[in-house]
Amino acid sequence: MTGYVALLRAVNVGGTGKLPMSVLAGICVDAGFRQVRTHIASGNVVFGSDGAEDVVRATLEKRLRDHAGKDIGVVVRSAAEIAGALARNPFADAPGNRVMALFVDGPLPEDPLEGVSGIRNEEIRIGARELFVFYPDGMGRSKLRIPVEKHGTARNMNTVARLAEMSAAIA
Repeated sequence: MTGYVALLRAVNVGGTGKLPMSVLAGICVDAGFRQVRTHIASGNVVFGSDGAEDVVRATLEKRLRDHAGKDIGVVVRSAAEIAGALARNPFADAPGNRVMALFVDGPLPEDPLEGVSGIRNEEIRIGARELFVFYPDGMGRSKLRIPVEKHGTARNMNTVARLAEMSAAIA
């Protein structure tokens, strides 16, 4: 069994289209995933499966579409990949809430920084299947736009660290 982390894109936790984490956990259990646990109400779920990453993603996306009546994007990473992203963080000395890992579906495009705009004092580094972004003044004030973000979802490094810990415990 492989430990996986699924990161949902554009999950509204407070209004229309809301997906409570208890419902997400139930969807995962019904899909046959094991040792299902969610982390904070922003679409993070950890579980075990014998399926390959693409099968796990397709299964979860279909079940979410059946539940919500619309597509909900899902990025899936193995426990090892999440741990690897945490280890590769080029901004490890910065506060974890100021560094985001932007996880994308599939491989990064040939030039993942093409079209980036609004950069001020933010720093971007390319990872394996993620971009790392350091927001020294916080993400809320940033005008940074990264076009590849439409193919992924971001989590701060505090969340990535917790997900790495949780997924490592999947046996």
